[in-house]
Amino acid sequence: YCMGRRELLARPAFAIVGSRNATPQGCADAEAFGAALSAAGLTIVSGLATGIDAAAHRGGLTGPGSSIAIIGTGHHRDLAHELAAHGLVVSEFAVGTPPQKQNFPRRNRLVSGLSRGVLVVEATLSSGSLITARLAGEQGREVFALPGSIHSPFSKGGHKLIREGAKLVETAQDILDELGVVGTAPTAADSNAGTESDAAMHAVLRALG
Repeated sequence: YCMGRRELLARPAFAIVGSRNATPQGCADAEAFGAALSAAGLTIVSGLATGIDAAAHRGGLTGPGSSIAIIGTGHHRDLAHELAAHGLVVSEFAVGTPPQKQNFPRRNRLVSGLSRGVLVVEATLSSGSLITARLAGEQGREVFALPGSIHSPFSKGGHKLIREGAKLVETAQDILDELGVVGTAPTAADSNAGTESDAAMHAVLRALG
């Protein structure tokens, strides 16, 4: 089920995830990374939870890449309306489905599956974001993590991922370089993303007959 700009599903995307109970600094980082990556033409994907997810979506909406929310189906209501108008809201659960705990890990596989890579901004060792990171690895996606204070429980999840092979990042450019994305002016990024995805879509349709 989709509400909003379905054409965003054909664009190159990147996921930003993290704790619901994030620190102000974590939310500021997620929003800044979302804005910078969206400006380079990447569509920001997340789960529309409070905290890091919401901040990432807000950052994505500021640029031409915009943002896609995968819901499970509990969500941040006001931000959901904004995403439905200017981005895209996606769910595999029918409207009215209650936010059941078992639905959120299912949602996470779509967050990572739609994306070229996943950045974990803040996460405790029990965070669902680590599930998303694990699924991303299984799906062949790049996994990135933002380091933090050794004294903060919100850094423990990211540090665990880095020890297991996730790429440590300090700036959005670190991610763009790793993915091979050339940052361009916003209007050019928007135009190029559309042209490339249209060409790829027609090639797939021709192959399917």
